Amino acid sequence: MRPRDLALALVVIVVWGVNFAVIKVGVAGIPPLLLGALRFMLAAFPALLFLRPPKVPLRLYLIYGMTISVGQFAFLFSAIYVGMPTGLASLVLQSQSFFTMLLAAWWLKEHWKANQMAGLLLAAVGLVLIGSAHGLSMPLAGFLLTVAAAVMWACGNIVTRAVGRYAPMNQLAFVVWASLVPPLPFLALSYWLEGPAAMAQAVQHINGTALAAIAYLAWAATLFGYGVWTQLLGRYPANRVAPFTLLVPVVGLTTGWLVFGEALTAIHYAGGALLMAGLLVNLFGAPLFARFARKT
Repeated sequence: MRPRDLALALVVIVVWGVNFAVIKVGVAGIPPLLLGALRFMLAAFPALLFLRPPKVPLRLYLIYGMTISVGQFAFLFSAIYVGMPTGLASLVLQSQSFFTMLLAAWWLKEHWKANQMAGLLLAAVGLVLIGSAHGLSMPLAGFLLTVAAAVMWACGNIVTRAVGRYAPMNQLAFVVWASLVPPLPFLALSYWLEGPAAMAQAVQHINGTALAAIAYLAWAATLFGYGVWTQLLGRYPANRVAPFTLLVPVVGLTTGWLVFGEALTAIHYAGGALLMAGLLVNLFGAPLFARFARKT
């Protein structure tokens, strides 16, 4: 990877890792579901004026928007709102890789490899350990909502595979036009669950910090992050680019500790280590398992 592209990849990882702390800042002043609506409004406008919509069936725009956008971020924003530590949220959300595996096996009839099974078991034990350590520092509701966000991200990944059948296309343009889907469902959910009074009060008293958080979520995390990531995936093999996402929880945990003083227990560290080990085995374990199989 060229030094310039390596630097861009690392910048995106930092942007995505800091994203969790920005969410916490955002939900401090804006109800989480309303924040989701504002995020995707700003992600869609004015970017869609400069990008043509890819020729993808409308149903895929709708399903993608409802899963990876509405589902994932409704649960994630709500998790952080009820007290899920931002660093742990960035870590637990990586379990989406394994939920994607499970859904692909069920929906797409994909077969698992030995290293994927081993990685899944390690990650499952890690999640159980993290979940067992709920308390004042990590409410159980926050943990469960973050796991639900990971499941919705995984559902969106299955939809993304269906979208991939219409390649080549501008994937950033697809993300921008798919951002037209979430605002109305988010607004409806906010009206129902958060109430019109809370929505009106948040809009009337919105401040510069909240606006900066919305702009970061829409422009930095969504448009810049996905735009650069799409370019990198177009230039290099996916197995060379994808492993960088393993650094997102490192940035997320560090940011949570530096900005909010989030402290983890020994069980959190142990569970996080098992989850990351499972991701590593899933990504890089195939050659080792194949070599072991040949020897036996």
